[in-house]
Order: sequence, then structure tokens, then C-alpha cells
Amino acid sequence: MTSSERAGTGFELVDPVLAEVVQGGLGDVERLVHESVQSEFHPVMETSLHLVDAGGKRIRPLFTLLASQFGDRPGSPEVVKAAAVVEMTHLATLYHDDVMDEATMRRGAESANAKWDNSIAILTGDYLFAQASLLVADLGVEAVRIMARTFSELVTGQMRETLGPREGEDPVEHYLKVIDEKTGSLIATAARYGAMFSGVPAEQVESLHRYGDVIGAAFQISDDVIDIASPPEESGKTPGTDLREGVKTLPMLYALAEPGAESTRLGSLLSGPITEDAEVDEALGLLRTSSGLERARKTLDTYADRARAELVNLPECPAREALETLADYVVARSN
Repeated sequence: MTSSERAGTGFELVDPVLAEVVQGGLGDVERLVHESVQSEFHPVMETSLHLVDAGGKRIRPLFTLLASQFGDRPGSPEVVKAAAVVEMTHLATLYHDDVMDEATMRRGAESANAKWDNSIAILTGDYLFAQASLLVADLGVEAVRIMARTFSELVTGQMRETLGPREGEDPVEHYLKVIDEKTGSLIATAARYGAMFSGVPAEQVESLHRYGDVIGAAFQISDDVIDIASPPEESGKTPGTDLREGVKTLPMLYALAEPGAESTRLGSLLSGPITEDAEVDEALGLLRTSSGLERARKTLDTYADRARAELVNLPECPAREALETLADYVVARSN
């Protein structure tokens, strides 16, 4: 990877040596993931490779590899194995998410539940969880304990999102808790693993763990903003996807929190999924001029600042520069 090439997250690894090292590490992770899903029963291998081979950003193993650069054993076999564990765990959740969301597409390909059926998709996710568990068992009891806690957070976040805010609960606080559990927790573990298995001092392990947690949630907030604010030619995404699915993201929740907002036209549009293109465009127009979008951007700034603050405890090196760049990028991509 040259200095002009970009990692899957879309931010640049400026240092050419670091970029080459990370690219090589991601290749090792990819090979291990492929090896780990092999099975003499061809159908389970076929369905497991369906999303593996569909590509993806590989954000979580990237964090593991970057965090390992702060230790004296960067990119060790244990680091690569840990990175494969978090990626396989993430892939497993995608199979389950697509069933719950009744999705038809994932990563530009037909989703497993659409290609086969819900039962096959669920079982494939279970198989990936099992294979990830086999790998993490090789890394020791503490690694298993950490992944068990992380898995608990992932499930809790999904259930919290499915059930929605309890009576009297602030919808914004509920949403931020959901993205912390559903997105931040696994990225935080990815960074913790990379630091742990490369010999990073305990205090710096915790800083990298907290950084991963905050920046993971920040990416979700950034996506929320992009879904409303960015034209498709800039973001590469069709705006209003969340509106069509009836998902209330942070800018929408902030907009609805304004006094009397629920009785307005925007409040009416946001009461459920929007199926008509004209109404999606109308809702996007109203959201783009609402206070909700600006408040979401300010919250994103706060998260990025929190992430940067964790890097103060880390030594100066190309990996720290990359993480600083990422904190800047997660804000810039949504402006």
C-alpha cells in the first residue's frame, strides 16, 4: 500500500512504512478468516464465505493492527489471530442483523437471508461465532473473558435498540447507549486486543480501548449525518436510507426534541417509515435546515475531541498520527 492509497475506513495512512505493514497484516487476517471457516460440510462453508468474500471495510482488524504498533510485538501471530476473531464476530452479527432487518442486500451482494433463508442466515452467524470462539480460546482465558463481555454488550445493544426507549427515558441518551454497545464495544475490543498482544503497557491499553469505543460510536453518528446531509455523488450512498427504514437517527431525534416538533410536518414525516420518494426528499429538506443536524454535528465534534484526548497518553509514532488523522476524518467526512 502506498501513501496515496486509503485504508478501508477512507482515511489515509500517511506513513508509507506503516501503510505497507498494515496492508500486509490485513492480508494475514484475511487468510486466517478463510482458513477458519473451512468445513467438510460444503454448505456451511459456502454460506460463511458469502459475506467474507463480499469485501467490506475491515475496520475492526485495522484497529487491532494499528493498536499493536504501540507495542514491541506488532503484527505478531497473536495479534493477527485476535484481529480475525473480531472480524469474524462482526461478520456473524451482520448475518443476524440482516434477518432482523429483513434486509435484501449487504455489501453490494444479495444478503444471506434473501439468497437462502432466515434459518440458514442465523445458523451461518452461529457458525462464525463458534469458529471465532475456537480462535480466541487459543489466546487465553483473559481474551475469552473480554470477548464474552463484548458479546454481551453487542446483544444488549441490539435488544435495547429493538425494544426502544423505556417510558420516561431520553430517546437521545437511549440512542447513544445503543451505538456505544452495538458499534463502539467491538471496535474497543479490537483495539484492546491489538495492544494486549503486542506488549503495550496496561495504562496505554486502556487508552486505546477507550479510544476505540468513542471513535466507533463517532463513526455511527457521522453515518447518521451523511445519510441526511451529503448528496450521493459525494458520499457514494443514497441519502434518506434511514428515513425509508423508519430508523430514527441522532439528527432526527434532536429535531424531534425541539418544542412542538412532533406536531409539525417534519414530526408527521418521521412518525414511521417513508415509502414515497417525494416525501423522503421533503423530509431531507426539512432535516437539512433543522437544528437537529447541527446539534448532531456538535455531538460528533465532542466525540472526536474525546477520542483525541485518549491519544495524549500514547507515544508519538506513525500509528498515533494515523489515529489522530482518523479522529479528524470522522468529522470531515460528514461536513
